[in-house]
Amino acid sequence: MKNAVRIFLLIFLFQSCKQKFSDPHIEIQTSLGDIEIEVYPKQAPKTVTAFLMYVDSGFYKNSNFYRVLNDENQPSNAPKTELIQGGIWKSNNKLASQLKGIEHETTKQTGIVHTNGTISLARLAPGTASTEFFICIGDQHGLDYGGENNADGQGFAAFGKVIKGMNVVKEIYKANEDNQYYTPPIAIYNIVRE
Repeated sequence: MKNAVRIFLLIFLFQSCKQKFSDPHIEIQTSLGDIEIEVYPKQAPKTVTAFLMYVDSGFYKNSNFYRVLNDENQPSNAPKTELIQGGIWKSNNKLASQLKGIEHETTKQTGIVHTNGTISLARLAPGTASTEFFICIGDQHGLDYGGENNADGQGFAAFGKVIKGMNVVKEIYKANEDNQYYTPPIAIYNIVRE
């Protein structure tokens, strides 16, 4: 009987030590609820490595979702997209402006395209992305490599997907905004690994 208990405890401890998921999961803890994201280091190694380093360094503590793109707040003659954007740009701009850009990994390279719930890095020119990210509302293929939503044709660096909490994403999407910026920003208490 003692041996059976020992074996059971060893199996339990072994199972507890094993990673819960094959790909890393993070949790975005917001004032409107939590969003669970799965990131894909095999497909987007540079992007995921940098993002997880920012998470592990605590950069996202007390940050926010500060921007939204919807059908009503974009020029009528421009390609439309729907997303929510967050990061440390408004909460810790000094740190955000000091970080080196991440080498751009296109959707053509990674195979991760901008479908509903995809998380991707915001950027200006290729290689300038760092802590700022966005989550797609609906399929947004104009953000992919060769898509119409980016003049240089390189698209944005998608690196993961919402697997739980899309209802929270939609609540954030519907929050009060003025000219694409939330009034007030939606608090991100922290982003942590699961």
